[in-house]
Parts: sequence; C-alpha cells; structure tokens
Amino acid sequence: MAAALALARLAAASLLFAAQVAGEYGMLRVVSQTETLRGKDYCVLYNPQWAPLPHSLGKASLLQLHNWTGSLLCSAADLPAGGFRSRLPLVARGNCTFYEKVRLAQGGGARGLLVVSREKLVPPGGNKTQYEEIGIPVALLSHDDALDIFGRFGSAARAALYAPKEPVLDYNLVIIFIMAVGTVALGGYWAGSRDVKRYLKQKRDEGAEKREDTAVDVTPVMICVFVFTCCSMLVLLYYFYDQLVYVIIGIFCLASATGLYSCLAPLVRKLPFCACRVPYLHKRPQARMLLLALLCVAVSVVWAVFRNDDRWAWVLQDALGIAFCLYMLRTIRLPTFKSCTLLLLVLFLYDVFFVFVTPFLTKSGNSIMVEVATGPADSATHEKLPMVLKVPRLNASPLALCDRPFSLLGFGDILVPGLLVAYCHRFDVQAQASRVYFVACTIAYGLGLLVTFLALVLMQRGQPALLYLVPCTLGTSCAVALWRREMGAFWSGSGFAKDLPPTPWAATPTDGPQPPKDPQPPCEDVASPALPAAQPPKPQPPGPAVPEEAGAGAPAREPDSPRSPRSPTGADEARSSTSA
Repeated sequence: MAAALALARLAAASLLFAAQVAGEYGMLRVVSQTETLRGKDYCVLYNPQWAPLPHSLGKASLLQLHNWTGSLLCSAADLPAGGFRSRLPLVARGNCTFYEKVRLAQGGGARGLLVVSREKLVPPGGNKTQYEEIGIPVALLSHDDALDIFGRFGSAARAALYAPKEPVLDYNLVIIFIMAVGTVALGGYWAGSRDVKRYLKQKRDEGAEKREDTAVDVTPVMICVFVFTCCSMLVLLYYFYDQLVYVIIGIFCLASATGLYSCLAPLVRKLPFCACRVPYLHKRPQARMLLLALLCVAVSVVWAVFRNDDRWAWVLQDALGIAFCLYMLRTIRLPTFKSCTLLLLVLFLYDVFFVFVTPFLTKSGNSIMVEVATGPADSATHEKLPMVLKVPRLNASPLALCDRPFSLLGFGDILVPGLLVAYCHRFDVQAQASRVYFVACTIAYGLGLLVTFLALVLMQRGQPALLYLVPCTLGTSCAVALWRREMGAFWSGSGFAKDLPPTPWAATPTDGPQPPKDPQPPCEDVASPALPAAQPPKPQPPGPAVPEEAGAGAPAREPDSPRSPRSPTGADEARSSTSA
C-alpha cells in the first residue's frame, strides 16, 4: 500500500513537471477596430499541446475580442445565445478544468480562448486524449492586462495570438559584459595606482580634501562580520521586502552620489575656473567642488524620482552604479592574497547557497537570492532593488515582455573580483611584474563572466555569478604566482608597507656633505649646504641664533618666523595662495 502511494505521488509529480515544461510564453497583439498599425503586446502563457501558435505576427489571424469575463464557461448554459462566431472570447478562470472551458468554446465557434486569471499564470494543462480533441489555442491572460485592453481599446478591439522564437543570446548581455569588465579593469587599476602612490609618495600634509581620502584595510574579522550582515540582510529582505526596499533605495542614493563625486572630483580639480573658496562654509571648499557636489546629489535625486520609468531610468541607475563600484574599489583594500582568498571563497559559498540551496528551504520553492534581486511577485510596492546593473532586452520576445524584461548583474559580482584585481595591480608594481598579474586577473574575470552568461542561456534561470568568477580569478592569480615563483610573496603581500625606502625628509646621520633633497617653496629661505659631520660647528655670536646644521638638508630659518618648513599652518597658507 505504501509503495503504491509513493508511486502515485511520483506519477503526480511527473505530470506536474511535464505541465510546467509544456507552458510557454506568447504574445497577444491588440489593435483598435479602425487602426491596425498601432497596437500593444500583452503577455500570455499557453500550452502548445492544445494548439501551437504561429511564430510570426504576419501569419497570425486577427480576431474580434469577445469580453465574456462575467462567465466561467463551465457549462453549455454559459455560452452566449449566438455562440462566439469565429471570435476570441475572454472568460474567467475557476470552477472547472481548462479542458471543459476550451471544449465549450470550440463547440461555440471560437477560434481560440483566453482565460483571465487574477492569480499567478500557470500553464493550461490537460492529458493526451484531451489535447488530440482540441484544435484551437488556449492561453492565460492576467486580469490587469484584460482591464487595460478594454480600457485602452474598448469593446471593439481585435487581437492576434503568436509566439516569436526566443533568441539564443540577447545583445544586452554584451552591454553588461562591457560595463562589468570595464568597471573591474578601471577600478582595479585606479585603486592599485592610488595605493602604490599612497605608500611611496612623501607623507606630507596635502590639505583637508586629500586627508579624507583614505583606504580601509579588510581584516578576517571584518570579512566574517560583512558576510554575516549580508546573510541577515538578504533574509530580512525576503520576509520584509516591502518595508526594507525603501531603506536600500535611500542607501543607494547616498552612496552613489558620493561615488559619482569621488570619480568626477579629480577631473573637476583640473578645470581652470571656479577655483575660488566659498566663505562661511566648513573647510571653505572651492566653488567648483561645491557645484560638483550639488550636481551629484541632483542626479541621484532625479533617479530616485523616476526610478520606475523603464524607458530610460536604467541608464541613470547603471551610471550611478558604476560610480559606486569604482568608489568602493578605491576605498576598500585587501592587503594580502590570503585576505583575497578568504573573502572570495566565503562569498562563493554564500552565493551558491542562496541561489541553489534555498529553493529547497522555502515554501514557494524559489531562490531567495533571485527572488530578492528581481523583486517578489507578490510585492505590494512593485519596487526593485537598485544594487544591480540592468539592461533591457533588446529584442521583441515573450521572455522580455513576460518574465525577465531586464538582464541583471549584481554589484557584488563586480566588487568582489575587482578587489582581487586591485590587489594584483598593487603587487605588480611592488614586484616590478609589468602588470602581468593585473592583466591576467582581468582577462580571467572576463572569461568567468562569459561562462556565467553561457550557463544563464543554457539553464534559463538565475545563476550565482561568483560560482564561475571566483575559480577563474583565484585560479589564474595562483597560476601566475606559481609560474613566476612568487607564491610566498604574493600570498603575504611581501610586507608592502614595511619595505618602504627611508623617507627623504627624515633627519639621518651622514658622513659627508649632503645637498638638500627637497626643493623649498618659493616663499621660504633656502639654506646653504650643511657642514661635514666631522667638522665642529663654528661658535655663534651673541644675539639671535641661526643654526647652520639642523640635520641633513634642513633649511635655515629665523627663530621668530611664523612660517617654518615644519609648520602646517604655513604650508596651508602657501598652498591656499597658490591655488587662489
């Protein structure tokens, strides 16, 4: 008895799986009675086993729509008095099977059947005998679309059912590929160059604007806290999406405006105008920098207001997202390859778990990661998370209209490998490797992204990109380090901050005359070369003392001078007069 019950359940599951596979998306083109050139496409879900739909709109029959949604069409009494007479009726879903509805519609002279559903669209299934009996197509249409059809076109609308073939590859993936690889390459190169300059340049005070621009070294404790925060936030978004999505939108607006300012500030500082300081404000910013900050905030606010306009808001979101990623790559720093490996492997497991494992743990059977990234279907706000690069599908296909109108790539799939690319660039400069690590890791990221897109096309479902990106980037970096026999130094970072040459402004004992190493500002008095160390200093006459030797290359100055080489105030004043 138990074995028979198990077999029955297995058979039912097989039939359900077959019905899910048989369901396909199609299009309903609706036009007005008088004008056939202008129309609108609506998404339908149909089962080709009832009757296939033509792949071209030119081969589809244009039929008169018959609004019969007040009837369930479950008995002969539900048929209109004169039948449907070669029309395309719309009936309500419920109370009987799809077979009973379509059999009555076909007997009433209908050329097809649209079942209007207030719930989620499901494939209209049946059995083999029923499929052989029916010769007209049957499809499901959402209730909101039905209201839009009769509100836009009226009761005299005409429609055609067709199902264009889905292309193997959409061109929007090419755009996403260029944006992602370009962001990783530019961000990794920029971050690596700035870190090298930060450690090798003279550590003198360069003003308040540059003192604030510091990197944050990632430690193993920070990695653990970050991953735990990501997991918690993802689960909270899954259960409280409608409440937390606005918090994420607000965070994105602030972070993207900051990132856009950080990316444009080096270019704006080179402009020859608006360099004057604005008084009465903290730190007296330059007028051009204040205007740039206002512009970045305005761009972020414009996106927040029009974020749901699918025609062009995605362009603004991608621009802000790229600026945010560049800012994060420049700000966050992984000091060793050990830290890179730990971060990438932990996030690798995190991505795979929330995409492939969570469908077995949720009641709906959906992936938590995909559900949150694309927005829950039952969301009351219909808001989408902005932490992704998104590009609309560039071909007219049912999949673009019905299921996934945008292709998405999360910021984490750019930032996490990008941190490794930045580390590779820093190590290139340290080891004088002619950027071999940087180039190899960037190419590996591009190849991993291509593999991700290939898996997406073949499986037709959301993929954890880090599943393919992490092995490609980590494996390539390790292979290059082993090939160059630098694995030990590459793993530990070779003490990059410890092996710096002695700073030229530090006072060091010398055995002979040393010329001054640092040129002085034009407003300072430059001292003559110091005496040899073995020669005793000459006695000074009474009066104001002027030291002749205060260290190798140290300039002479008056004791009462308010502007000394070591005075931060004097340096700031000299710099302010130069920039003004």
